[in-house]
Amino acid sequence: MLKNKVALVTGASRGIGEAAAYKLASQGADIAVIYAENVEAAERVACRCREEYGVRAGAYRCDVADFEQTKETVARVREDFGTIHILVNNAGITKDGLLAAMKEEDFDRVLDTNLKGAFHMMRHCTGIFLRNREGCIINISSVSGLCGNAGQCNYAASKAGLIGLTKSAAKELASRGIRCNAVAPGFIRTEMTKQQAENPLLDAVPMKRMGTPEDVADAVAYLAGADYVTGEVLRVDGGIAM
Repeated sequence: MLKNKVALVTGASRGIGEAAAYKLASQGADIAVIYAENVEAAERVACRCREEYGVRAGAYRCDVADFEQTKETVARVREDFGTIHILVNNAGITKDGLLAAMKEEDFDRVLDTNLKGAFHMMRHCTGIFLRNREGCIINISSVSGLCGNAGQCNYAASKAGLIGLTKSAAKELASRGIRCNAVAPGFIRTEMTKQQAENPLLDAVPMKRMGTPEDVADAVAYLAGADYVTGEVLRVDGGIAM
């Protein structure tokens, strides 16, 4: 159980982030819902956390690609909740295209949000974790970061980078009581992947179905409470990358 813990979840207004927020709230954690654009959806998630699970919850708008915005947002969350114990870096975007035709701006934007955004949040939360002598960082990577995926050079690079970031941070911070792990989802049925519902690569999934955001949220909750696990990449992919 995560009672009296405070979890900051980025990209929490929908999909995997939303499911993770509910799962952590169901185990007693207070939730800071970080969103980029849809304030109504973010407020709805925070409201459900409060009303259904009886925890404190609030919504905070933040572009994770912006160093100063993330710094200010972490400070606001700390002021409102008193501290932060768990960071879930879920915010992510896609700008798919073939390598030979990919625009530089599309490559940069995906890396800035998916990889650098996670660094920003980790950078600003780590000081809090160090003072607390405890902390848990969970980065949402992807099997694309493990195996690559045609047409997603930028996305795969960002998710592979997250794995390197996770393992390096885990080695740096373990002696201070701070754990850092990653979850690598496969084909998960979300708004971002709805166009992939008929993807022929689904035939390669041994379990023969797409996963759900709740499947990933279960892994997040496990890692949030797994006190002797760090530097791990936990695949939630129906076996596609085994």
